[in-house]
Amino acid sequence: MTTPGTEEPTLTVDELAARAGVTVRTVRFYSTRGLLPPPVIGPRRVGHYGPEHLSRLALIEQLQRHGMTLSAIERYLSQLPPDLSEDDLALHRALVASWGPDAPEETTREQLDRRAGRGLTDEDIDRLTALDALERTDDPDRFRIDPKVLPLGLRLLDVPIEMETIRTAHSVVLEHTRSAARELSRLFRDEVWGPERDHESGSGPERVRAKKSLSADMQPLVVEALVIAFQRSMKHELRAWYGQDAD
Repeated sequence: MTTPGTEEPTLTVDELAARAGVTVRTVRFYSTRGLLPPPVIGPRRVGHYGPEHLSRLALIEQLQRHGMTLSAIERYLSQLPPDLSEDDLALHRALVASWGPDAPEETTREQLDRRAGRGLTDEDIDRLTALDALERTDDPDRFRIDPKVLPLGLRLLDVPIEMETIRTAHSVVLEHTRSAARELSRLFRDEVWGPERDHESGSGPERVRAKKSLSADMQPLVVEALVIAFQRSMKHELRAWYGQDAD
C-alpha cells in the first residue's frame, strides 16, 4: 500500500514480517528491544513500516547467520547512525555477508511471493535467475536461493530495466570484480605471504591455518574498501553526467 502524498510504500506489521521472512512476533520482539525503529502511526492507530525496517531486519538476519547473540547485535546496531537509509543498511548487510561462506537455501514459490510482497511472474523469476539470486530446480515450485543476493534481486524487480540490460550489467560487475579479486589475491600471495614468509612460518597444518585466519580477517576489510572506492567512482561519474546536483 502507499501513503497519500508519498511515493514510498508502507507496510503493516503482517506485510513487513512476510517480506522479511520472519514472524510478526519476531518483529514485535525486535521492536521492544530497540532493534527496529518505531513505525509511523497512521489512521486508526495502525503502524506502518518502510524500506528501512525491511533492510534492518535483513541486516539482523545476516548477523544472526554469523552466530552473533542478540546482545551482540544490539551493540552492533547501537553503533550505527540512527538515520541510516535503506541503501546504507543494504551496504552494511553486504559487508557482513562477506564474512562467511556462501550457503544456498531452498524455498518455495509461495515463500518467494511472500518475500516479494506480491505474486511473482515467470518474468520476475527469469530476472532473479539472471541476477544469480536464485536457481531453478527439477520441481517448478522450488528454488535454490542465494540469501545474500535475493534481497537485492527483489528490489530490482520494479526497476524499469530490460532483461538484456540486466544481463549486461551483471556481466560487467562479475568481470571487473573477478579481475579485482585476481589482482588482490596475487598481491596478497606475492607481497603479504611470499616465499620468505612461507619459510618463516614453517609448513603443514599450522601454516594453512595461519593463511586462512589472515584471509578471513582481510576479506571484510577488502570488501569495505571496494565498496567505498566504487561509491566514490560512481559519484564522480554522476557529477560528470548531471553536475554537482548528483550529491
